[in-house]
Amino acid sequence: MRFIASPSVRAYAGAKGVDLAALARATGRETLAREDVDRHLAGGAAGAPATTAADDPRRYWAVDHAQYGPVSPEPMPRIAQLAAANLAAAHALIPQVTHHDRADMRAIEAFRAVMKPEAAARGIRLTALAFHAKALARCLTEFPRFNASLSADGATLITKHYVHVGVAVDTPQGLIVPVLRNADRKGLWQIAAEIAELAARAQGRKIRPEEMGGASMTISNLGGIGGIGFTPIVNPPELAILGLTRSEILPVWDGGAWQPVPMVPLDLSYDHRVINGADAARFLVRYAGLLADPRRLLL
Repeated sequence: MRFIASPSVRAYAGAKGVDLAALARATGRETLAREDVDRHLAGGAAGAPATTAADDPRRYWAVDHAQYGPVSPEPMPRIAQLAAANLAAAHALIPQVTHHDRADMRAIEAFRAVMKPEAAARGIRLTALAFHAKALARCLTEFPRFNASLSADGATLITKHYVHVGVAVDTPQGLIVPVLRNADRKGLWQIAAEIAELAARAQGRKIRPEEMGGASMTISNLGGIGGIGFTPIVNPPELAILGLTRSEILPVWDGGAWQPVPMVPLDLSYDHRVINGADAARFLVRYAGLLADPRRLLL
């Protein structure tokens, strides 16, 4: 029987001691690939389609790394495995786009400095993240398309009439996202206290499963570590996620002179099936405006 095989496949089969002519007769195939040789060596069914192994993307990780040098296998924590499955599905199914902007943090930093004695008396750290959560809650009420989810078949948009903000927490066990409930109804002191409490319990593996679901949108804050921007992956079934990195002093023209201004990078990733670029730009412009003048959060 005549068959076709590339030189690399012929060399691979020869190294493995596989007779390609016999394999072609056994499978009835006129074109043989490396996967056919591997299936034969593994004792696979003769008539099995040759595309099965090739279609499995996990084959790229099926490598014996020990053949190249010493290795130390370490089981992935269950939380990390669950997060990986969720993120992989999001990356595969969501046509994601990231919009980038910056926000002036002068007013917030000045206010935090003024409130530092009262915060100490209350035993609460009034972090910039509390202001971000408050501003995000306001934007989610003003831009209801961001406070929604698609049905599994993508045919129905489900608008939410509550505002819950997820806060991504980096733990030794993996990324955990506890949820700040009804953030739009809470003041800054309460938001700051609850974020600190949720983060502490997440680090201590004391977050309950029901405290990690139902977010309207998630904040992923890397400001305490560094960076000037990144592309956060949308956390399904949410439609968007906001990434924050470290504020930096940048020169900003005030009309007469350059002023040193602390600017925080904003990275908004969104599901393009529902949200378009103009929506995202308007959302971040409003968000940045609330941070630049937090008095507007009281209106």
